[in-house]
Order: sequence, then structure tokens, then C-alpha cells
Amino acid sequence: MVTFEQVRQIVGDVLQLGDRTAKLEPDTALLGSIPEFDSMAVVSVITALEDQLGIIVEDDDISGETFETLGNLTQFVQSKL
Repeated sequence: MVTFEQVRQIVGDVLQLGDRTAKLEPDTALLGSIPEFDSMAVVSVITALEDQLGIIVEDDDISGETFETLGNLTQFVQSKL
């Protein structure tokens, strides 16, 4: 089972958040709240999740709600396993 910590670390690595990664919580808003999290970052995060966790994300799977919070993203990843 993929954990919140794994998803948080991948997001932190992709966005190069450094020490700020540890401050991300399940209810941390992503889109519109983290300046580094733009449309290009969404693509990079999805690619990293696919590569590191062995999931496949279809275009139809992605919604604004998926990237609303880090907890939503973790639940989405878990649903893909």
C-alpha cells in the first residue's frame, strides 16, 4: 500500500520543496496554494508517480479534485494500485 509519506516525498522531490516537504499534510492544498505547483508540475508529478509506483494514469482519470489536496492525491494513487 502506498503511503501518504511516499506521495508527499515524490511531490516534494518533483517540486524541489526541500525542507518544506515535511510541512505538507493530507489537508495541504496543492493547486493555487503551492507556487511551484503549476500545470507543468502536475504533469511532472503524474510522471514521477507512474515511474516510481508503477501505476498508469489516464487523461480521463485526472480532475481538479484529484490535485485539490495532498490527501486527495494520495487516495487517487491508492485507487490506481
